Amino acid sequence: MTAIQYFWRHPLAEQVREEGREEGRLQERAEMVLRLLEWRGLTVTESVREK
Repeated sequence: MTAIQYFWRHPLAEQVREEGREEGRLQERAEMVLRLLEWRGLTVTESVREK
């Protein structure tokens, strides 16, 4: 049980969590841009959405 608790405090685990948070922030920003474009009445193609 101690090893599992230690893993979550390990610098590598912290780095992986931070990378996940950054990916989440980038995804949220991309979704916000798409919502703003739609709100302004601009059409966004599927190929652009995937990017």
